Amino acid sequence: MAQGGGGLLRLTGMRLFAVIWSGQFFSLLGTYMSQFALSIWAWQVTGEATVLALVALFSFGPSVIMFPVAGALVDRWNRKLVMMISDVASGIATIAVFLLLSSGRLEVWHLYVAGAFTGVFQAFQWPAYSASISLMVEKKDYARASGLLSLADSVSNIIAPAAAGILIGVIGVAGVLTIDIATFLTAIGILLVVVVPQPPKSLEKRSMLSDTFFGFRYISERRGLLGLQMNFFASNLVNGIAFTVFTPMIMLRSGDDTVITGAVQSAFGVGGVVGGLALSAWGGPKRRVDGVLLGMVGSGLLGMTVLGMGQTPILWMAGAFLTMLFIPTSNGSNQAIWQSKVPPQYQGRVFATRALIASISSPIGMVIAGPLADAVMTPSMMPGGALSGTFGWLVGVGPGAGIGLLFVLLGIVATLIALSGYAFKTIRDVEKDVPDHDAVKKEEQAPSGC
Repeated sequence: MAQGGGGLLRLTGMRLFAVIWSGQFFSLLGTYMSQFALSIWAWQVTGEATVLALVALFSFGPSVIMFPVAGALVDRWNRKLVMMISDVASGIATIAVFLLLSSGRLEVWHLYVAGAFTGVFQAFQWPAYSASISLMVEKKDYARASGLLSLADSVSNIIAPAAAGILIGVIGVAGVLTIDIATFLTAIGILLVVVVPQPPKSLEKRSMLSDTFFGFRYISERRGLLGLQMNFFASNLVNGIAFTVFTPMIMLRSGDDTVITGAVQSAFGVGGVVGGLALSAWGGPKRRVDGVLLGMVGSGLLGMTVLGMGQTPILWMAGAFLTMLFIPTSNGSNQAIWQSKVPPQYQGRVFATRALIASISSPIGMVIAGPLADAVMTPSMMPGGALSGTFGWLVGVGPGAGIGLLFVLLGIVATLIALSGYAFKTIRDVEKDVPDHDAVKKEEQAPSGC
């Protein structure tokens, strides 16, 4: 296992992963707190779901555009340095927003610009981080490591919204941003003192253009992996619509109660923590593709539909819990498949392409979500609305009911998308049809034309 990246602590295996994971966890916690606080600020200033959708779009869109280039550079550059630069960029954006807010000059369009700036550098973070994990831990621990990643995300979802919802009233949005600044400094400090494994240096001469499209060629030549990724593409389109308007739905139904909204958001985290802990201890199903597809079914059918039908905080929290309970198994099983099949020296490029294919549908969903919620679903479920008589018994009538109905419909669609994976042999047998990278000769691993 090649070592590199410089540092004072020369840890290996799960111990190294745990140290880096802890720093990224603190950074993620601060990021989620500031995102929640700024979404509340934007909602209180405008009262429009479309504005929140645009904030999400400007943050997410640049990442999607940059993924192919980022993947090519991640496989060329030092992955530890890439992760640090990404953290620094996020910190710069947060500091800029903090200064504007403190001076009373913050406007909604500033959030668009800050989100776009952060998004460009975030495109490098995930390929570098996930590709490094493949070199840190043994293959048998891939799913467990993915479970811990989900755990970090979920714990942040528990603590961040609830804490931010309370802290907004105590130290204000500016105070929450200060906490975010401190957490990204923690993440950078930890990266500075550890040695991050690097893949073997390739002796082949490659053009930047060739590397940019490498991941597309690699995936397209393996039909099972392509089919699996297209399933995530469709699923993320549904999720992009649903979760863009989640905050407006709860705010409308709760009478703009930030504490309730934070508590429901935290319930997502509780479900993810339980699911992440279960995956970390269990390691996932023997057939990982079952974990992928059935996890999606549980999240859509048992989670999103309940969230949409709920008309009380208890039901909203139950739906949020169930939505996230199955996600770690789905995502962790999927990640373990890809880490087993793709050679480490290709993972930056291939994983960045994966992220592009899976994520490019989310901005589409974000663009659709705001107008669909504001102009179609909300008025249709107000008293006397076009759909209120038909679906009022299911989701109620009034503010937020239209978005609730949208959640129910999207939960059903998400379930059908997941089950469709079993209809294609290339997807359901992907683990058997695509060999593991350590069982394949080096010359057979690269896509044709490389």
